[in-house]
Amino acid sequence: MSLRIDKPILIGLVFIVIILAAGTAYTIATQGTATFISPNYLMQQLHFGAFLGMTAAGMMMVILLGHIDLSVPWTLTTSAMVASAIGGMEGNLVGLGVGLTVGLVNGIGVAVLRVPSMIFTLGVNTVLLGCMVMLTGGHAPQSAATDLMLFLGRDRTFEIPHSVVVWALMSAALVYMLNRTPLGRYMYAIGNQEAAAYLSGVRTRLVIIASFMMCSLCAAIAGLSLAGYSARAFQAMGDQYLLPSIAAVVLGGTNILGGSGRFSGTVVGVILIVLLQSMLSIMQMEEAYRQIIYGAVIILMLLIYSRGRKAAT
Repeated sequence: MSLRIDKPILIGLVFIVIILAAGTAYTIATQGTATFISPNYLMQQLHFGAFLGMTAAGMMMVILLGHIDLSVPWTLTTSAMVASAIGGMEGNLVGLGVGLTVGLVNGIGVAVLRVPSMIFTLGVNTVLLGCMVMLTGGHAPQSAATDLMLFLGRDRTFEIPHSVVVWALMSAALVYMLNRTPLGRYMYAIGNQEAAAYLSGVRTRLVIIASFMMCSLCAAIAGLSLAGYSARAFQAMGDQYLLPSIAAVVLGGTNILGGSGRFSGTVVGVILIVLLQSMLSIMQMEEAYRQIIYGAVIILMLLIYSRGRKAAT
C-alpha cells in the first residue's frame, strides 16, 4: 500500500524545508551557530505555535462546512479574561462555558436563522468586544492567570510544554472524529452539498451547531493556555490569531468553500506560518517588510496549489 501525500501538504513541507534552510544559513552567517534548528529553539517555536494550532483546529471544523468564524479573536479573549477575573477552577470552567455558549449562539444564528456566517460571527465578535470593554473599562482585569492556566500555558514535563501536549491531544480527538465518526462524515457531506446531505437524512442544523461549538471551545482552550503563558489575560489577545488560523487551514489544503481537507494539512500550515514568522523575526526585519514577505509567501503557496488543482482537473 502506497503512502499518499496530498499536494498542499507536500508544498507546505517543501516550504518548511526552505525556511529551515534559509534560517539556518542566516544564523550561521550572523551568529556562527545553527541556532534556528537547535532543539531548544524549535521546541520554543512549537510552544508558540501550539496556541495558533488550537485555534486553527477549531477553525477547520467550520471551514469544512463552507462557513467561517470571525468571532474567534474575542471568544479567545473573553474566555481568558472571564476565567482569570473569576479565578480558581470555577473560573476555568466558566471560561470554557463562555466558549461553548458563543459557539452555540453562532451555530443557531447560522443554522437556524440562516444568517451568513461571516456576518453573524463578525457581529458576535463585536458584541464580545463591547462586553469586555464595558466590564473592564477598556483595561485588562487586575488578576493573574489561574493555576490551571499556568499549567497549560507555561509549565513543562520532560521539557515538553503542556500546551503542545494539549494541542496534540486536541488534534488526535478531532482526527478521530473526522475520520471515524458519523459526525465527521456529515461535516464533509454538508460542506460538499448541504441540501443533498439534508435530503439524505442528515440533521444538518445540529451538525452545524456542533461544529461552531467545537470551534469556539478550541478558541477558549487556546485563550486559557495563552493567558497562562503570559501569566495574565489582556485586551485583544486573540486578534493576532484570526487571519493566521484561517491561513493555516487553507494552506493545509482545506477547501475554503468546504467539503474537503485533511487535518494533517492544517498542522503543516501552522508549523509553516510559525517558522516563517520566526525567521522574519530573527532577521530583525522591519514590521512593514515582515508583513509584505509573510503575505507574499502565503499568496505564492496558494497560487501554486490552485494551479496544481486546476491541472489535475
